[in-house]
Amino acid sequence: MLLNRARSLALMATALVLFMGNSLAWAHHSFAAAYNMDNPIEITGKIVNVRLTNPHSYFFLDVEGENGEMQRWSFEAGTPSGMIRGGYSPEVIKEGDMVTIGGFRARDESTNGMLTKLVTSDGTEYGMFGPRER
Repeated sequence: MLLNRARSLALMATALVLFMGNSLAWAHHSFAAAYNMDNPIEITGKIVNVRLTNPHSYFFLDVEGENGEMQRWSFEAGTPSGMIRGGYSPEVIKEGDMVTIGGFRARDESTNGMLTKLVTSDGTEYGMFGPRER
């Protein structure tokens, strides 16, 4: 009887962990909750920093604002392994390079946007489907 109770508790604990893990994974990938998919943007600026860290990469740009002052923009991108599989490598873009980033504006103003494509000055495009020549 004690063995059956222990098995039942173990089964319930396993089910709970699987359910919660699945819920967290689903919530983590809700881009529509974090980004305004009705507000596409395209920003051109100078690369300040690229962070290839899990779970997502980030690209930081200095962008000249309408009044001429520099603004720091940050864009969330795919996983580092996904970016590398798509053809991106740290040697591709260096600090000071001019790039154009297309994506969507963040709902939270402390994060500027989500990257869907990055275009280098030679016209190579990186994004969801790897490098493409324009």
